[in-house]
Amino acid sequence: MRYILNKSPTFTELSCYLLPGHTTSPADAISEAQQAEALGLAKVWLSERYDVKEAGVICAAALATTSSIHVATAATNLHTRHPMVLAAMASSLHHLSGGRFELGLGRGISIRNQMMGLKDVSNQQMIEGIDLLRKLWHGEKVMGYDGAMGELPYLSMGDWLDADIPIHFVGFGSRSMRLAGEHFDGVHLHPFISDRGLQRVKTMVDKGCEAAGRDSEAVKIWSVIVTAVNPSREDYLRKFVARMATYMQAPNYVELLVELNDWDPKVLEKFRASPVVSAMPGSIDSVATLNQLEEISELIPREWLSAAIGSVDDCARAWKNQLLHGADGIVIHGSTPEEFAPVIEAYKVL
Repeated sequence: MRYILNKSPTFTELSCYLLPGHTTSPADAISEAQQAEALGLAKVWLSERYDVKEAGVICAAALATTSSIHVATAATNLHTRHPMVLAAMASSLHHLSGGRFELGLGRGISIRNQMMGLKDVSNQQMIEGIDLLRKLWHGEKVMGYDGAMGELPYLSMGDWLDADIPIHFVGFGSRSMRLAGEHFDGVHLHPFISDRGLQRVKTMVDKGCEAAGRDSEAVKIWSVIVTAVNPSREDYLRKFVARMATYMQAPNYVELLVELNDWDPKVLEKFRASPVVSAMPGSIDSVATLNQLEEISELIPREWLSAAIGSVDDCARAWKNQLLHGADGIVIHGSTPEEFAPVIEAYKVL
């Protein structure tokens, strides 16, 4: 079953995160989704965390309390649910909302995979996994499958199903971007990608499309940009420094971002070796004090924090800049709709 929405967003190229960063108030997702819809945004995204941000629950709440905006995961992981459970979750959200759900899939962070007893997700798992999902969503039966996703004797969700659910690749590695161009409907990037990095992403996605014989317009690139209007020092530390520092904590994670942006890897080595970081008892964005964040800020070059920051006009120009360097759409991160609403007015007149 295919759905046609009655209302179009004012800004098809604008979207934002729900519950940006760490939260203890998951119900805020409802008002944030409603506010984003009222501002005319096309989409909201949820980054799943294993505390109070379970993707199925939060996306269902956002979809059930809005009428036109799309709600997407960015990301949940391919291997944390059985393929049938993941397919059913996405299909349920699709039919619940009249076709407004989109699935963003990532590989997960290696260290967290290890802690959960999970193996890292290979490219072949991604390819075969999304193929299984699409078959199930279109009422096909999967019989005798034995491949990268494991051994699946028989899967069927009912032959009446006929759902086209967009699947976005959530990541930023060079091989992953080519993979996305070959197999996915969209790409959801990472915060703090430079202009040059964004141009390189576009080139790699286009190469993947070309290799698969696809039109490059078939894969939409969504660039994530952390946004803060005239932030206080505390806001700057928590929204920018703490976020980047948390990415830099994870082994074998931010290295891909360093490579993409042509940053100096010695900066990352010095950061991880610093006493304030090495002694941190958890994710920096969750547990660090303001004094610790001040110390950590000295370890991160300012150019590593490419973002929309300053006046409403500064932020609006930063958004537009993403579109000029290869993005089809932007994902506003680090601010709620109430906080970034003034930027929308400035963006209208650019």
